[in-house]
Amino acid sequence: MKGYPVFLIGLDRRRCVVVGGDGEAQRKVEGLLECDARVTVIAARATDRIHALAALDELTWLERDYRSGDLEGALLVIVAEREPQLRARIRDDARAAGALVNVMDDAEHCDFIAGSVVRRGALTVAISTSGSAPAMAVRLRQRLERELGPELGEFLELMASVRDRVARRHSDFRRRRALWYRLVDSDVLEHLRQGRREVALERLESLLAAEPPDAA
Repeated sequence: MKGYPVFLIGLDRRRCVVVGGDGEAQRKVEGLLECDARVTVIAARATDRIHALAALDELTWLERDYRSGDLEGALLVIVAEREPQLRARIRDDARAAGALVNVMDDAEHCDFIAGSVVRRGALTVAISTSGSAPAMAVRLRQRLERELGPELGEFLELMASVRDRVARRHSDFRRRRALWYRLVDSDVLEHLRQGRREVALERLESLLAAEPPDAA
């Protein structure tokens, strides 16, 4: 079962529904909130963390059991309920509403699966084993968490801050692309890794001020 990898964007403008309130549902909720998603939780009971997030208006909590019609306007639905008939009903309702549905621990009836994710600022790495060995995806995530440091997030913040400058100075796409590779392959990231932010900024400015690189 091979999946097509995508990153959904604009979730702050789209309704995302999690049905269930246990620890696994909480984990899904927190992952959605990391993407600024507009989250609705439907559950008669929920974890203390979901309680707290609802109290802070970070999400909408419908403190009751699921009802038909609850999925209207949803882009995606995550089913964290355990009762088989209820899971099937929610899945069918989601598809009737035109929403993408994930039924936890039932990949055969999912429209999407969520990979094991590493985040470093703007960097997102998602890992999937296509359902073959989820534990392997977790181990790979743990390895990447050790290898990918916070300096990557800092580096990407710097790159975002100079994008407009690069675009204004280099109208030719090939020259602009060559400059981006020169920046990425430079020692700016290494200076950040070693905590030398001022040196990194000076190095970045010198690269931006230099003559445009030859296009590849």
